[in-house]
Amino acid sequence: MTYCIIQSTTASEEEAKTIAKQLVEKKLIACCSIIPKITSIYTWQGKINEDNEALMIMKTKAELYSKVEKEIKKLHSYEVPEIICIPINSGSKKYLNWIDEQT
Repeated sequence: MTYCIIQSTTASEEEAKTIAKQLVEKKLIACCSIIPKITSIYTWQGKINEDNEALMIMKTKAELYSKVEKEIKKLHSYEVPEIICIPINSGSKKYLNWIDEQT
């Protein structure tokens, strides 16, 4: 079994919580850690922007990535949401087993 961390930013902590709860309820992710206030500086439509966002750090099985991505796109307020998959190369056996049990 392979595992991954999926990272996404949202416009608010509330939006992050809404998305996370849906993903956990559907057993697509085992857990989502939310960092409620980060500052993101980026270029969008030719303009440099600086916004406060919430960062979602989700843990799941790699095989569920495409379903997680689809669900995030459905629920997200951004036209082009950040959805990045980072492989987990190793981890605590008990924690990885817990991911299996939750998803």
